[in-house]
Amino acid sequence: MSAPVTTSTPVLAVQRLWNIVPGALLSFLLALLAVRIRDATGLAALNPVVVALVAGILLRSVMGLPDWLQPGAAFAVRPVLRAAVVLLGLQVTAGQLVSVGGGALVLAVAAVTMTIPFAVWFGRVLGVRPKLALLIGTGTGICGASAIVAANQVVQGEQEDVAYALAVITLCGTASLIIYPELLPLLGLSTHTYGLWAGSSLHEVVQAVGAAEAGGPVAVQLGTITKLARVVMLAPAVLVIGSLLRRGRGAPEHVKAPVPWFAFGFLGLIALGSTGLVPPSAVAASRAVVPVMMAASVAALGLNTSLRALHAHGVRPLALGVGTTLFLSMLGLLGALAL
Repeated sequence: MSAPVTTSTPVLAVQRLWNIVPGALLSFLLALLAVRIRDATGLAALNPVVVALVAGILLRSVMGLPDWLQPGAAFAVRPVLRAAVVLLGLQVTAGQLVSVGGGALVLAVAAVTMTIPFAVWFGRVLGVRPKLALLIGTGTGICGASAIVAANQVVQGEQEDVAYALAVITLCGTASLIIYPELLPLLGLSTHTYGLWAGSSLHEVVQAVGAAEAGGPVAVQLGTITKLARVVMLAPAVLVIGSLLRRGRGAPEHVKAPVPWFAFGFLGLIALGSTGLVPPSAVAASRAVVPVMMAASVAALGLNTSLRALHAHGVRPLALGVGTTLFLSMLGLLGALAL
């Protein structure tokens, strides 16, 4: 009787890599297309992450998701996203956070620690699925799309939950970007107060900075640093959410959540960047690479998302997103006025 034929480890590794290439390549092509669309239009509201999501969903609705694309799409959704979150740490330093002052840091922490529980509670009132409510709260409280896709590594919601949360956050954040500058003269806010308000309550970094520009350079500086303080809360928030989910106490559902090791990498690069040893070129490279990696991950998510499943969620999650956005906006305004 002849011995069974076995495949060597290197051959298996090459086969796995080859299986990953098509889906991952398609995801990155959609991401680059999304970045080009944003750059060509000059519209900051066209977040490449959201454009890539829409492109992925539309492509899925036209051609489905063939078997030969699935391994690469799965790879882009998880490892690529985690690597992007880690690299995001290069863009924030401890010195930047200290420069804005203790009061603003407290406001940033309050924005995160109060908004997420509010979203979970309000979602329960509205009858929104707990995981979806948690994702919407995380995106609203921390940093929009990046926070949603990062938090889902421990929340482990359905693909449609993530896609719907991204859509809701984008709609609410874009509306706030348009409304805030109009409210500035009506509310009679000082430059300092307006910058703190924008940074403590708008979802995406680009939205916070864009809205703060209406208040001038000082407002932009305060808005940017306050917003970055909320971005730093991404890693601690994911760690806490994961811990609660593992313990099954205070969590939206009793599930097993993995330890988010990528969050430690994120904090590690913040610490490294704070030493001054990281070349400015490396920081600039991360600013160029991270949006593409994020967009590729979300494009792959779109490839796995069914429009029919999205429609089944109804309008309640949208009401949750609007309500949570209003809650954070009022919280940020009161905090900024107090400071």
